[in-house]
Parts: sequence; structure tokens; C-alpha cells
Amino acid sequence: MEMSKFVQISTTTEKIQDAERISQTLVQKRLAACVQILGPVKSTYWWKQDVASGEEWLCLVKTKKRLVKKVKDAVSSLHPYDVPEFVVTPILTGSAPYLNWLNSELHT
Repeated sequence: MEMSKFVQISTTTEKIQDAERISQTLVQKRLAACVQILGPVKSTYWWKQDVASGEEWLCLVKTKKRLVKKVKDAVSSLHPYDVPEFVVTPILTGSAPYLNWLNSELHT
């Protein structure tokens, strides 16, 4: 199976409820086979010309490369941030059973 067809997308939210809503929606719509929520994590970043920091919840979304735009649209519509994180990382390799499962659980 071609490895580059899969990606992991990361986004963060301030509230666990937002992370859960995003993860539930993506999995229910079969835009993600799995979304892991980690946190809280401490984030430090530039915002409005100053250093800001806070606790956030990190969502790791497992999906197909060709679904990235649909995932981005869904995340953007659900996300409360003005500028939500949306970072896509290719999955270069993985176990065949896991990647087969990932492939089977997503929209074709």
C-alpha cells in the first residue's frame, strides 16, 4: 500500500469540548479513521504582537491525503479560534495492518 496516501493532521483547541466535537464530527463523517486528543499541552506563541501562552488540547487526525481539504473545511467550520492550527504531516511508513484498517475506515 502506498504510504504517502496517508497523513496526520494536527490542530489545537482551548477547550476539551471543542476537541471532542471536532474529533466526533470527523470520525462520524468518515473523514478521519481516528482522532487522538492529547493534553492539556502548554503552548507559547506570538499573538497580536505579543507573546501569549495557555493550555490547549492537541488533536491528531489520521486520514487520507486526498481528504485534507474536506477535513480542513470541517475543522474550520467547527473551530472557535480566529486562526486555528492546521498542520498536515505525511505518514511515511506504518504497519500494514494499521494502514489497511485506516484505509478501510475512510471515505473512498
